[in-house]
Amino acid sequence: MTIKEVLKSNRFTLYFYDFIRKIRYNFIPMIRPVIIPNIVFNFKRILRVTRINRKSHFEKLKNIKNKHLGERCFIVATGPSLKIEDLEKLRGEITFSMNSICLAFEETNWRPTYYGIQCIGNYLRFEEDIKDLDSECKFIGEPISKHKEIPEEFYVYPMNMLNHYVLHNKYNTKFSDDAFAVVYDGYSIAYSLLQIAVYMGFKEIYLLGADCNYSSDLNHHFKNYDCFDPTYSVAGIKMIHAYKKAKKYADFKNVKIFNATRGGMLEVFERVDLDDVLANNEREESLLSL
Repeated sequence: MTIKEVLKSNRFTLYFYDFIRKIRYNFIPMIRPVIIPNIVFNFKRILRVTRINRKSHFEKLKNIKNKHLGERCFIVATGPSLKIEDLEKLRGEITFSMNSICLAFEETNWRPTYYGIQCIGNYLRFEEDIKDLDSECKFIGEPISKHKEIPEEFYVYPMNMLNHYVLHNKYNTKFSDDAFAVVYDGYSIAYSLLQIAVYMGFKEIYLLGADCNYSSDLNHHFKNYDCFDPTYSVAGIKMIHAYKKAKKYADFKNVKIFNATRGGMLEVFERVDLDDVLANNEREESLLSL
Protein backbone atom coordinates (compact mmCIF):
# COMPACT_ATOMS: atom_id res chain seq x y z
CA MET A 1 0.00 0.00 0.00
CA THR A 2 1.15 3.53 -0.68
CA ILE A 3 1.39 6.15 2.08
CA LYS A 4 -1.71 7.82 0.66
CA GLU A 5 -3.67 4.58 0.80
CA VAL A 6 -2.55 3.93 4.36
CA LEU A 7 -3.64 7.40 5.48
CA LYS A 8 -7.02 7.01 3.80
CA SER A 9 -7.66 3.59 5.33
CA ASN A 10 -8.30 5.01 8.82
CA ARG A 11 -10.81 7.75 9.59
CA PHE A 12 -8.42 9.54 11.94
CA THR A 13 -5.53 9.52 9.48
CA LEU A 14 -8.00 10.38 6.70
CA TYR A 15 -8.91 13.57 8.59
CA PHE A 16 -5.18 14.38 8.87
CA TYR A 17 -4.70 13.67 5.17
CA ASP A 18 -7.59 15.96 4.18
CA PHE A 19 -6.27 18.72 6.45
CA ILE A 20 -2.82 18.59 4.84
CA ARG A 21 -4.39 18.51 1.39
CA LYS A 22 -6.48 21.63 2.12
CA ILE A 23 -3.40 23.49 3.30
CA ARG A 24 -1.50 22.43 0.21
CA TYR A 25 -4.16 23.30 -2.35
CA ASN A 26 -6.10 26.11 -0.67
CA PHE A 27 -3.85 27.98 1.74
CA ILE A 28 -0.33 27.81 0.32
CA PRO A 29 -1.29 29.05 -3.20
CA MET A 30 -2.97 32.09 -1.56
CA ILE A 31 0.08 33.25 0.41
CA ARG A 32 1.86 35.22 -2.29
CA PRO A 33 -1.04 36.70 -4.33
CA VAL A 34 -3.51 37.28 -1.48
CA ILE A 35 -2.35 36.89 2.11
CA ILE A 36 0.93 38.82 1.98
CA PRO A 37 -0.49 41.75 -0.09
CA ASN A 38 -3.44 42.04 2.33
CA ILE A 39 -1.15 42.07 5.36
CA VAL A 40 0.97 44.82 3.77
CA PHE A 41 -2.10 46.79 2.68
CA ASN A 42 -3.72 46.67 6.13
CA PHE A 43 -0.48 47.64 7.87
CA LYS A 44 -0.16 50.72 5.66
CA ARG A 45 -3.84 51.52 6.20
CA ILE A 46 -3.39 51.49 9.99
CA LEU A 47 -0.45 53.88 9.72
CA ARG A 48 -2.49 56.17 7.47
CA VAL A 49 -5.75 56.17 9.41
CA THR A 50 -4.05 56.63 12.80
CA ARG A 51 -2.15 59.57 11.22
CA ILE A 52 1.24 58.04 11.97
CA ASN A 53 1.82 58.41 8.25
CA ARG A 54 0.59 61.77 6.93
CA LYS A 55 2.48 61.72 3.65
CA SER A 56 0.78 59.02 1.60
CA HIS A 57 -0.44 59.87 -1.90
CA PHE A 58 -4.01 59.38 -0.65
CA GLU A 59 -4.07 62.53 1.49
CA LYS A 60 -6.00 64.53 -1.13
CA LEU A 61 -8.98 62.23 -0.65
CA LYS A 62 -9.61 63.79 2.76
CA ASN A 63 -10.52 67.03 1.00
CA ILE A 64 -13.55 65.49 -0.72
CA LYS A 65 -15.10 63.68 2.24
CA ASN A 66 -18.80 64.67 2.46
CA LYS A 67 -18.27 67.22 -0.29
CA HIS A 68 -21.75 66.41 -1.63
CA LEU A 69 -23.48 65.54 1.61
CA GLY A 70 -27.13 64.68 1.01
CA GLU A 71 -26.99 65.23 -2.77
CA ARG A 72 -27.70 62.85 -5.64
CA CYS A 73 -25.47 61.59 -8.43
CA PHE A 74 -25.42 59.26 -11.42
CA ILE A 75 -22.75 56.59 -11.94
CA VAL A 76 -22.50 56.01 -15.68
CA ALA A 77 -21.08 52.59 -16.51
CA THR A 78 -20.22 51.58 -20.07
CA GLY A 79 -22.50 48.60 -20.68
CA PRO A 80 -24.02 48.06 -24.15
CA SER A 81 -27.37 49.56 -23.08
CA LEU A 82 -25.86 53.04 -22.63
CA LYS A 83 -26.94 55.54 -25.30
CA ILE A 84 -25.40 58.84 -26.34
CA GLU A 85 -28.79 60.50 -25.89
CA ASP A 86 -28.74 59.36 -22.23
CA LEU A 87 -25.49 61.23 -21.73
CA GLU A 88 -26.99 64.38 -23.23
CA LYS A 89 -29.89 64.16 -20.77
CA LEU A 90 -27.46 64.11 -17.84
CA ARG A 91 -25.94 67.49 -18.59
CA GLY A 92 -26.25 69.58 -15.44
CA GLU A 93 -26.31 66.52 -13.16
CA ILE A 94 -23.42 65.35 -10.99
CA THR A 95 -22.05 62.29 -12.74
CA PHE A 96 -19.30 59.73 -12.38
CA SER A 97 -18.05 57.70 -15.31
CA MET A 98 -15.15 55.46 -16.21
CA ASN A 99 -12.87 53.65 -18.63
CA SER A 100 -14.03 53.76 -22.27
CA ILE A 101 -16.54 56.58 -21.76
CA CYS A 102 -13.85 58.65 -23.49
CA LEU A 103 -14.92 57.03 -26.77
CA ALA A 104 -18.22 58.92 -26.58
CA PHE A 105 -16.73 62.39 -26.39
CA GLU A 106 -16.74 62.94 -30.16
CA GLU A 107 -20.52 62.55 -30.14
CA THR A 108 -21.54 64.58 -27.10
CA ASN A 109 -20.61 67.74 -25.25
CA TRP A 110 -21.46 66.04 -21.96
CA ARG A 111 -18.51 65.28 -19.70
CA PRO A 112 -18.55 63.43 -16.39
CA THR A 113 -18.09 65.51 -13.27
CA TYR A 114 -15.85 62.75 -11.93
CA TYR A 115 -13.93 60.07 -13.80
CA GLY A 116 -12.45 56.82 -12.50
CA ILE A 117 -10.20 54.05 -13.76
CA GLN A 118 -8.34 51.20 -12.06
CA CYS A 119 -7.25 48.76 -14.80
CA ILE A 120 -3.71 49.38 -16.06
CA GLY A 121 -4.62 48.10 -19.54
CA ASN A 122 -7.47 50.57 -19.90
CA TYR A 123 -5.36 53.36 -18.45
CA LEU A 124 -2.62 52.82 -21.03
CA ARG A 125 -5.19 52.80 -23.82
CA PHE A 126 -6.99 55.97 -22.74
CA GLU A 127 -4.13 57.79 -21.02
CA GLU A 128 -4.09 60.82 -23.30
CA ASP A 129 -7.89 61.12 -23.27
CA ILE A 130 -7.86 61.00 -19.48
CA LYS A 131 -5.23 63.71 -19.23
CA ASP A 132 -7.22 65.94 -21.61
CA LEU A 133 -10.53 65.33 -19.85
CA ASP A 134 -11.97 68.39 -18.12
CA SER A 135 -13.51 67.00 -14.93
CA GLU A 136 -13.39 68.03 -11.27
CA CYS A 137 -11.55 64.90 -10.11
CA LYS A 138 -9.97 61.93 -11.82
CA PHE A 139 -9.86 58.92 -9.52
CA ILE A 140 -7.09 56.41 -10.17
CA GLY A 141 -6.86 52.99 -8.50
CA GLU A 142 -3.60 52.44 -6.63
CA PRO A 143 -2.62 49.39 -8.76
CA ILE A 144 -2.12 51.72 -11.73
CA SER A 145 0.27 53.92 -9.76
CA LYS A 146 2.54 50.90 -9.29
CA HIS A 147 3.09 50.77 -13.06
CA LYS A 148 2.80 54.39 -14.17
CA GLU A 149 3.67 57.79 -12.78
CA ILE A 150 0.35 59.49 -12.06
CA PRO A 151 -0.08 63.26 -12.65
CA GLU A 152 -0.14 65.24 -9.41
CA GLU A 153 -3.68 66.54 -9.93
CA PHE A 154 -5.18 63.04 -10.05
CA TYR A 155 -6.73 61.44 -6.95
CA VAL A 156 -5.21 58.03 -6.21
CA TYR A 157 -7.33 55.80 -3.99
CA PRO A 158 -6.12 52.85 -1.88
CA MET A 159 -7.52 49.73 -3.49
CA ASN A 160 -7.61 46.39 -1.74
CA MET A 161 -7.85 43.72 -4.43
CA LEU A 162 -8.78 41.02 -1.88
CA ASN A 163 -8.61 37.69 -3.76
CA HIS A 164 -9.31 39.10 -7.21
CA TYR A 165 -6.18 37.62 -8.77
CA VAL A 166 -6.86 34.06 -7.62
CA LEU A 167 -9.23 31.55 -9.22
CA HIS A 168 -11.79 30.67 -6.59
CA ASN A 169 -15.41 29.71 -6.08
CA LYS A 170 -16.15 32.07 -3.20
CA TYR A 171 -16.29 35.77 -4.07
CA ASN A 172 -14.76 37.81 -1.27
CA THR A 173 -16.17 41.31 -1.51
CA LYS A 174 -16.62 44.11 1.03
CA PHE A 175 -17.98 47.67 0.96
CA SER A 176 -16.18 50.70 2.38
CA ASP A 177 -17.58 54.14 3.21
CA ASP A 178 -14.09 55.52 3.88
CA ALA A 179 -12.22 55.81 0.60
CA PHE A 180 -9.23 57.32 2.40
CA ALA A 181 -8.81 54.07 4.34
CA VAL A 182 -9.74 51.55 1.64
CA VAL A 183 -11.76 50.97 -1.51
CA TYR A 184 -12.54 47.28 -1.93
CA ASP A 185 -12.42 45.45 -5.22
CA GLY A 186 -15.91 44.54 -6.39
CA TYR A 187 -14.95 43.25 -9.84
CA SER A 188 -15.73 46.56 -11.56
CA ILE A 189 -14.69 50.22 -11.47
CA ALA A 190 -18.38 51.11 -11.04
CA TYR A 191 -18.32 49.38 -7.65
CA SER A 192 -15.25 51.38 -6.62
CA LEU A 193 -16.89 54.64 -7.69
CA LEU A 194 -19.97 53.67 -5.71
CA GLN A 195 -17.83 53.51 -2.57
CA ILE A 196 -16.20 56.84 -3.41
CA ALA A 197 -19.63 58.42 -4.00
CA VAL A 198 -20.76 57.30 -0.54
CA TYR A 199 -17.54 58.71 0.94
CA MET A 200 -18.33 62.03 -0.73
CA GLY A 201 -21.70 62.12 1.02
CA PHE A 202 -24.15 61.27 -1.76
CA LYS A 203 -27.39 59.82 -0.40
CA GLU A 204 -29.20 59.17 -3.68
CA ILE A 205 -27.25 57.28 -6.32
CA TYR A 206 -28.40 56.09 -9.74
CA LEU A 207 -26.57 53.43 -11.76
CA LEU A 208 -26.78 53.70 -15.54
CA GLY A 209 -25.27 51.36 -18.13
CA ALA A 210 -24.57 48.74 -15.45
CA ASP A 211 -25.80 45.79 -17.53
CA CYS A 212 -23.87 43.03 -15.68
CA ASN A 213 -24.63 40.95 -18.76
CA TYR A 214 -21.64 39.54 -20.60
CA SER A 215 -22.83 37.78 -23.74
CA SER A 216 -20.87 35.25 -25.77
CA ASP A 217 -20.63 37.65 -28.73
CA LEU A 218 -18.21 39.88 -26.75
CA ASN A 219 -20.53 42.88 -27.12
CA HIS A 220 -19.78 44.03 -23.59
CA HIS A 221 -19.57 47.81 -23.93
CA PHE A 222 -21.55 50.62 -25.50
CA LYS A 223 -18.47 51.31 -27.63
CA ASN A 224 -16.55 48.12 -28.37
CA TYR A 225 -12.78 48.21 -28.33
CA ASP A 226 -10.00 45.62 -28.26
CA CYS A 227 -10.57 44.59 -24.68
CA PHE A 228 -10.75 40.84 -24.08
CA ASP A 229 -10.79 39.08 -20.74
CA PRO A 230 -11.24 35.28 -20.53
CA THR A 231 -13.06 35.69 -17.20
CA TYR A 232 -15.94 37.61 -18.82
CA SER A 233 -18.12 34.49 -18.63
CA VAL A 234 -18.47 34.95 -14.86
CA ALA A 235 -17.89 38.71 -14.65
CA GLY A 236 -21.58 39.55 -14.39
CA ILE A 237 -22.08 37.04 -11.57
CA LYS A 238 -19.16 38.52 -9.66
CA MET A 239 -20.44 42.07 -10.08
CA ILE A 240 -23.94 41.16 -8.92
CA HIS A 241 -22.45 39.48 -5.85
CA ALA A 242 -20.59 42.70 -5.06
CA TYR A 243 -23.67 44.87 -5.57
CA LYS A 244 -25.51 42.73 -3.01
CA LYS A 245 -22.89 43.83 -0.48
CA ALA A 246 -23.48 47.45 -1.48
CA LYS A 247 -27.23 47.00 -1.11
CA LYS A 248 -26.82 45.60 2.40
CA TYR A 249 -24.69 48.59 3.38
CA ALA A 250 -27.04 51.10 1.74
CA ASP A 251 -30.11 49.71 3.47
CA PHE A 252 -28.38 49.92 6.84
CA LYS A 253 -27.07 53.47 6.30
CA ASN A 254 -30.18 54.84 4.55
CA VAL A 255 -28.39 55.46 1.26
CA LYS A 256 -30.71 55.12 -1.73
CA ILE A 257 -29.24 53.27 -4.71
CA PHE A 258 -31.36 52.83 -7.84
CA ASN A 259 -30.76 51.05 -11.12
CA ALA A 260 -31.61 53.27 -14.09
CA THR A 261 -29.96 50.91 -16.58
CA ARG A 262 -32.06 50.15 -19.63
CA GLY A 263 -32.30 46.36 -19.41
CA GLY A 264 -29.38 44.24 -18.27
CA MET A 265 -29.17 41.59 -15.54
CA LEU A 266 -28.77 43.71 -12.40
CA GLU A 267 -31.87 43.26 -10.22
CA VAL A 268 -30.30 43.98 -6.82
CA PHE A 269 -31.48 47.60 -6.68
CA GLU A 270 -34.92 49.05 -7.35
CA ARG A 271 -35.30 49.81 -11.04
CA VAL A 272 -36.27 53.29 -12.16
CA ASP A 273 -36.71 54.92 -15.55
CA LEU A 274 -34.04 57.55 -16.25
CA ASP A 275 -36.48 59.75 -18.13
CA ASP A 276 -38.94 59.68 -15.22
CA VAL A 277 -36.20 60.52 -12.70
CA LEU A 278 -35.04 63.53 -14.70
CA ALA A 279 -38.61 64.64 -15.51
CA ASN A 280 -39.59 64.53 -11.84
CA ASN A 281 -36.58 66.67 -11.02
CA GLU A 282 -37.60 69.24 -13.64
CA ARG A 283 -41.14 69.38 -12.24
CA GLU A 284 -39.81 69.91 -8.71
CA GLU A 285 -37.57 72.75 -9.93
CA SER A 286 -40.53 74.36 -11.72
CA LEU A 287 -42.64 74.26 -8.57
CA LEU A 288 -39.82 75.81 -6.54
CA SER A 289 -39.55 78.69 -9.01
CA LEU A 290 -43.23 79.63 -8.65
